[in-house]
Amino acid sequence: MSEPRVSVVIPVFNAGDYLAQALRSVARQTYRDFEVVVVDDGSTDGTASAARCAGAEVVELPFNLGIGGAVQTGIEWARRRGCDLAVQVDGDGQHDPQEVAKIIAPILEGVADVVVGTRFAGERNYNASMARRIGIGVFAGAVSLIVRQRVTDTTSGFRAMNARAIELFAEEYPHDYPEVEATVLVFRHRLRMVEVAVSMRQRETGRSSITAFRSIYYMGKVSLALLVGLLRPRPALAK
Repeated sequence: MSEPRVSVVIPVFNAGDYLAQALRSVARQTYRDFEVVVVDDGSTDGTASAARCAGAEVVELPFNLGIGGAVQTGIEWARRRGCDLAVQVDGDGQHDPQEVAKIIAPILEGVADVVVGTRFAGERNYNASMARRIGIGVFAGAVSLIVRQRVTDTTSGFRAMNARAIELFAEEYPHDYPEVEATVLVFRHRLRMVEVAVSMRQRETGRSSITAFRSIYYMGKVSLALLVGLLRPRPALAK
């Protein structure tokens, strides 16, 4: 694929104070057809205006849908624009846009449909709390068994996808804490996924949406979703 049309999808909520810095970092990328879309998930602090001033395309949701709905909106935007690749990047400074080239490389080489930037491979310079590591480890182990492929980071929001995956996620994407379920969805639809080690920063701004109470909800909800997913009929291969 030469000169791919690449869309960078940045889902945000009330990020007006720090979004411009993230967008400036993304803007330093060199792809000719690099397009940046900020999905404003019902913010109330001027996030959309800040994104427009920084030169990004903006999709404003009328109310807060949650991370899954915001990401799917951005992927649908990429599909309608005819993009060859879509890259999800968080707007809180954790993801280094300079590593976008690294996570799209396996797609350009034709060996993957979806690429996930993992924090827990390579030099492993990401410092997470013990509780968070345990939770990620539990889901990584469960998903690895389900998909029959080793997966190390099921909660990473730094990922790239080709046109096949864009089509899938535009039609079907989990809405609440979606990354774990999305990983299983990829394999159920027989797409190829690989992980690439990335240097992920600590959160520079904003707060995680997963509080102590939500962590309990998260574990229960995702576990139930995985169980339901296993009971669903396997999708037929597209002809």
